[in-house]
Amino acid sequence: MTRPRDDFEITPDILLRAYSIGLFPMAESAEDQNLFWIDPESRGVFPLDGMIVSRRLAKTIRSDRFEIRVDCDFDAVIDACASVAAGREKTWINQRIKRLYRQLFDQGKVHTVEAWCEGRLAGGLYGVALGAAFFGESMFHRQTDASKVALIHLAARLAAGGFRLLDTQFVTPHLESLGAIEVSKERYRMMLTDAVSRTADFWIWPKGRAVSGREALDALPRMDRGAV
Repeated sequence: MTRPRDDFEITPDILLRAYSIGLFPMAESAEDQNLFWIDPESRGVFPLDGMIVSRRLAKTIRSDRFEIRVDCDFDAVIDACASVAAGREKTWINQRIKRLYRQLFDQGKVHTVEAWCEGRLAGGLYGVALGAAFFGESMFHRQTDASKVALIHLAARLAAGGFRLLDTQFVTPHLESLGAIEVSKERYRMMLTDAVSRTADFWIWPKGRAVSGREALDALPRMDRGAV
């Protein structure tokens, strides 16, 4: 990892350039306003043709218990991702990161996928879109399965829109259970170079268009049919 000089201003354009070559920023804590670049030796990715959806999760998705909205409340999503929760006693999302990603959101480069229930934000995620690559940054849930449903809706949208790469940065047991795999830095760089050189359509389903859970599941190129 490389820490930028204190006088080095990271702009949205620099941030996008960093993503295009395999870097992403983090902070030590919410209180630390410094950022450092992460360049892992291995990288977590979700193969869009290998998402794992259990029978129980598929049933929840098809029930449309959660209303999925896209790019409706970025500030609420990133604030929730930065909040302390069970199993997450500290955050790497500081005010500097919030400002940068808000600027990218305003430029249409950052997107949120939000799961709402009875008028309240129940879970969701945000990430960066560049070419045919989507870089997942963080996710949260306040109700069981809310973030998982948002993730599957994201994967379906990306698959339908011609994306080639869904980056999850690192692999955790939770993400692995949904289909995330680890690849070497060299393999990741090849995947990244290919993806960012292509075009894809995040808005294959226009903003405001309701996408049902059944439609999302049907849009995935292949699921683990043994689990569904």
